[in-house]
Amino acid sequence: MDHYKVLELRSDATKEEIKEAFRKLALKFHPDRHTHSSKEIKESSIHRFKQISEAYDILGDDKKRANYDRGRGPFNRGVNYSGSYGFYKSSYRPRTRPKSSNYSGFDSGILFQFLTQRRFLLNVAFAR
Repeated sequence: MDHYKVLELRSDATKEEIKEAFRKLALKFHPDRHTHSSKEIKESSIHRFKQISEAYDILGDDKKRANYDRGRGPFNRGVNYSGSYGFYKSSYRPRTRPKSSNYSGFDSGILFQFLTQRRFLLNVAFAR
């Protein structure tokens, strides 16, 4: 989902333009405005309102917007943005065992991940 398209903006929009677009669309798609509408219209307005709110949450904050903009582009198409805390995550794929017959069962990548984890490094740094 492109947050700029959700708010109907260009990627070089200012903070004021983002705020104005959010207010305009939030008033248009707010669920309270569609209480007497059909069930389909209610559900679509709720879904659209959630998208608008998420887009404003990310684009309205300078740090989240910078992280989001960094993740956009031709080389980052497979990356999903997680709005909370500004981290990126790629889709999870479980590791499969190599097909070679001399597989020992030891994976050096797991050891590297363990040794570079923050809590391990802090324990090593403050150990006596």
